[in-house]
Amino acid sequence: MDALISIIVPVYGVEAYLGRCVESLLSQTYPHIEIILVDDGSPDSCPALCDAYKARDARVQVIHQENAGLSGARNAGLSIARGDYVAFVDSDDYVAADYIKTLYELMQESEAEISQCRFAYVSGEPLECVKSRSYKVYRGESLMEQLYGEEEEATYFVVAWNKLYRRELFSKIRYPEGRIHEDEATTYLLFHQCRKLAFTDRVLYGYFTQNTKSITASFSEKRMDWLTAQEERIVFFQETGYDRLLPKAYKKLCDACITFYFRCTDEVEGAPFLRAELKRRLGFYQAKGKRWIQRLPLRTRMGYRLFGLSPAWYQRLLRRMQEAG
Repeated sequence: MDALISIIVPVYGVEAYLGRCVESLLSQTYPHIEIILVDDGSPDSCPALCDAYKARDARVQVIHQENAGLSGARNAGLSIARGDYVAFVDSDDYVAADYIKTLYELMQESEAEISQCRFAYVSGEPLECVKSRSYKVYRGESLMEQLYGEEEEATYFVVAWNKLYRRELFSKIRYPEGRIHEDEATTYLLFHQCRKLAFTDRVLYGYFTQNTKSITASFSEKRMDWLTAQEERIVFFQETGYDRLLPKAYKKLCDACITFYFRCTDEVEGAPFLRAELKRRLGFYQAKGKRWIQRLPLRTRMGYRLFGLSPAWYQRLLRRMQEAG
């Protein structure tokens, strides 16, 4: 018999989308699954919907708990998962019918411990069924380096929910509770433990883009958790010998300070404090990572210095450069 696969679905405030998500999981062509719906204290009709799905299909398990956030919901699901493999699906998203089957077969063929697919930003339409057996295998430092590729490609690697994992990878790893950007704080630890990751070119996961309550839809002080995750990753790299990646790691951290600064408009609560803190952090990262930042292009380093002197001057110069092409 094929291995049991646990699919963990955190549920909160998604009564309009939950049915579509769960139906896509119940329709999987791979039969040996358990679907763990974690009602994270949802204030709408989601708790009742979860129970209805459990009554309808024996493959569905339900956890009801007080709100603990996305990390807490995923961790709760991990605590009862019985499968040899684990996948995460967000409750406003949906997947192709052969999502699990494809990722499982890819793991068997490549002998990888993590498999992942491409995803598409969707608004409710069906996923295109484009068959392909093309895939790439990453391992070691090459795998970790994918976290610093072009934005779209890096996103494929860092997110938790387009992947199938051997459950044993989570034996000592859990998502950090009370924080957002939990994938940024966790995925690199999983990569360090796994020997291989196999990446199929197929789009099997639909990331729904019209849920305006998404935690990534606006800037707030909680977004500073992203910086914390990058700081932790840098310390981990220094302790475990990924020194070659440190220039890219520090660049990503410094660039984010500038991006966050300009996204922190006056409408954001505590904007003056946050902008001052972001400017301070950029200076701190430049000093702490000087050895590695010196390896970045001169234009990048001069940009950091100009921003430190005057964010307004930096923004004007950037606009002129963009207008000039």
